[in-house]
Amino acid sequence: MRRELNITTDKIDEAALVQQRDLAAGMGAVICFLGVVRGVEEGQPIAAIDYEVFTGMAKRQFDLIFDQVEKRWPVTSIRLVHRVGRVSAGEPSLWVETIAPHREEAFAACQFVIAEMKRVVPIWKQFCPV
Repeated sequence: MRRELNITTDKIDEAALVQQRDLAAGMGAVICFLGVVRGVEEGQPIAAIDYEVFTGMAKRQFDLIFDQVEKRWPVTSIRLVHRVGRVSAGEPSLWVETIAPHREEAFAACQFVIAEMKRVVPIWKQFCPV
């Protein structure tokens, strides 16, 4: 299974990521999720989110999550980009792509990756008020 993880301060270039896609024969589903910083959090306007990460531990946790995906679904590719540092409202902070033979598997794998990331990966956020 193709695995790519990029934890970066750079802006997410979705068009470039799509250009790098490797769609093997027999794959019928590509799920892309783009998480965007909302301008409101808990009813209050925000200008941005500051993301902090414990990089070594985060990479290890993502490896474990990807291992679980590989065991549970016939996914041929998982690619994930997570921005850290200050991300302004309206900008993407997360991009996830899963590729599988069928949509159910690709959707399930993508949702699992995001849910587990939020549960176990040491990435913290601090809201920046307007």
